[in-house]
Order: sequence, then structure tokens, then C-alpha cells
Amino acid sequence: MADSRLPNFRALTPAQRLDHIAEAVALTVDEKALLSQPGALPLARADGMIENVVGTFELPFGVAGNFQINGQDVLVPMAVEEPSIVAAASFMAKLAREGGGFETSSTGPLMRAQVQVLGVTDPYGARIALLKHREEILSVANSRDKVLIGLGGGCRDIEVHVFPDTPRGAMVVMHLIVDVRDAMGANTVNTMAESVSPLVEKLTGGQVRLRILSNLADLRLARARVRLTPETLKTKERSGEEIVEGVLDAYTFAAVDPYRAATHNKGIMNGIDPVIVATGNDWRAVEAGAHAWACRSGRYTSLTTWEKDTAGALVGTIEMPMPVGLVGGATKTHPLAQLSLKIMGVKTAQELGEVAVAVGLAQNLGALRALATEGIQRGHMALHARNIALVAGATGEEIDAIAKQMAAEHDVRTDRAVALLEALRKK
Repeated sequence: MADSRLPNFRALTPAQRLDHIAEAVALTVDEKALLSQPGALPLARADGMIENVVGTFELPFGVAGNFQINGQDVLVPMAVEEPSIVAAASFMAKLAREGGGFETSSTGPLMRAQVQVLGVTDPYGARIALLKHREEILSVANSRDKVLIGLGGGCRDIEVHVFPDTPRGAMVVMHLIVDVRDAMGANTVNTMAESVSPLVEKLTGGQVRLRILSNLADLRLARARVRLTPETLKTKERSGEEIVEGVLDAYTFAAVDPYRAATHNKGIMNGIDPVIVATGNDWRAVEAGAHAWACRSGRYTSLTTWEKDTAGALVGTIEMPMPVGLVGGATKTHPLAQLSLKIMGVKTAQELGEVAVAVGLAQNLGALRALATEGIQRGHMALHARNIALVAGATGEEIDAIAKQMAAEHDVRTDRAVALLEALRKK
């Protein structure tokens, strides 16, 4: 297992950072070349992945350090365009290490497929008819994917939900509960839903309409927990106890107010989405499930919880749907997705989901800690200064020089960057 601590990583050049990661996780010469050169996704392969391809679009690919999850060090690849995300996740993971890092767990990889039935006048009777023939339905569903059955997966159960009075009449919705193993599972469960539809129509006397997975993967959850003492959290300006109270105030705001919760949860997804993108998974599915889960109580609220234990330590937790896979889709076809999984060292889809929520929890802590202390802009704008220097036309060593000057002045603006660049070049 590679040491996830990356000392002085920020001061290295991209090439030096790549050398370090390549040695840490034993990348081959070809794998290293994928990251060192642009265009890791060949146009021909991109053309086979989606329609109407005219080119490829690249994002910065970084590695978050310091993560320790269930006692194991993990290097976390992140593909994202926003500055401060990788830095914040890495710094919070460094603080978390002092208390043993992140503890994670997850449920089995169960996904839902929905089969919508219309045109029934006895919806509750139809429900019982479907439940009575459960074994027959499972048998038909499982006849379509022998490979999944061989891997220990398959359709495990059914649920039947009744909506007796909708604008389109009574509606019966049968759910197939499917163990998809290390796949995200969309294609698998969609195929199963289609395969059982004729039998469902025969049993209910209705007409099947939609046959599609649900992105509210509420049976496929990943969880993480972290504990930080006041001693760990203290800064030169503030005591650890003061920061704990500030984080709790900020969290409570998100817990009670959906306007704040939306931004709070966006910050959590700042950590999760880059991991999902880097591994070729469906970040839209993860986002949809996350936000639906956040309002399962009837109102939209925080995906995380933050508490103070009896010893005065800050304890953060997260539990949310995590429908991710290691096989199929872009995860198998995109060369960098495969490389990301190698860097991370995960062996199952459940492990990948657990890493993702740990990063989300770290990202949330970084945002709450900043909000509770100097405010979100100070650190973010200092890192954003490099972007502004680029926009102003700076190149090479000019970028760092101008970014540092703007950060020191606490004045990060494009017109200021332009003025500094003109002055620098006149020298």
C-alpha cells in the first residue's frame, strides 16, 4: 500500500509529482505516459463511447494525499476544474490522520429497477398477485444475465408500490431489487425490467409502460466517520474548542435551512464528483441520488452530520447512496479511469464508494472549518489567483509571481493581474 502522505507536493513540478506517484503505485512506462502527455483518450475510442464526437475535452487530473481509510493509506485521483478542492481535501485528510483517519462501511451493491403498470382497476389486488408470483418473476429476471449470477449477483427480491389515484389513473410500480456486484448496474437492471414485463402484464392485466432503473439507490449506501480533537483543529488565531463550536453552528444552519443546505451539499459533492469523474463513473447518477436522499425526510437538508462527543471532539458522519462500478461503461473504456483505479488501489465497487464518501466528508469539513474561521474566500481566492493570472496572459514563472502578489494583497482580480503582469514585464 502506497504512503498517501505527499510531503512538499505542492512545491514540485507536475513532472516531479508524476514521478512520485508512478513510483509509489508502480505505474508502467505506458501508464505514466498516459498522464504525462495530452490526449490520453484516443479520438477513435471517444467516437465509440458517445455520438457525434468531434474531439475530446480535458480536465485537470490531481491526486489528493494524506487519506487514511480503515487504517489503510489511499491516494485519491480527482478530475476537477475548481481550485482549492484537492488542497482542502488533502489538508483535512492530514488533520484526520492524527485521529486515525476515516472509518467507512457500506451496504451490499443493491440497485432498483422499476416496472410501471397502468390500466388496472384493482391495484391492490394486482400488487398481491405480483408478490404471490415472486419466485417466477425472479427466475425470469435472472435468466437474462448468467455472468452476473456466476459472480454471486442477481435479482434478489421484489417490492410492489401502489399509487391508487394519479392523474393517469391507478398506478402499480414493481421494483426489482438486484445485486449488481462490481457494476454500476444500469444496463443490467434495465434489461431485467424489460424481460419481466410480459409476465407482469399477464399477472396484473395491466399495461407496462416504463421499465427503468431508479437513481435513488437507497439500498446501496456508503458511510464514513471522522473524529477530530480540539487540539488537532486549533490554529494560531483560534482555539480548537472555538473552531468546534463554529463548525457545529455552520452545520446546524445547513441542517435547518434548504438554501444553505444546497450550498453545503454542493461542497460535499465537490469532493465526491471529482473521484467519480476520474474513475469513469456516472457522476450525474451519484448527484441525483445524493440530492434525492437529502430530502428523504420530506425537506431538503444536509448530507452530513457534525456533533461533539463527550470528550469535546468533533465527530462528522455521512451516509448516502453510492451507485458506482469498477466494470462496464467508461470505467472500462477510458484509459485514465483504469489508471485512477490502480492509483487508488480499490478492489471492489463498495471500496470505491467508501473512498468517495470519505473524500466528501473531508471536503465538507474543509468548507465548514473555513467558514467558521477566516471565511471561505481567503484560502479559495489565494488558490484561484493562479487561474486569474492565466486569464491575464501570464506564462511560466510569471503565473506564480503574480498569484503570490495578489494573494499577499488579498486582491485577486483580473485587472489587478493585468497591471502586475505589465509591471513585471517592464522590469
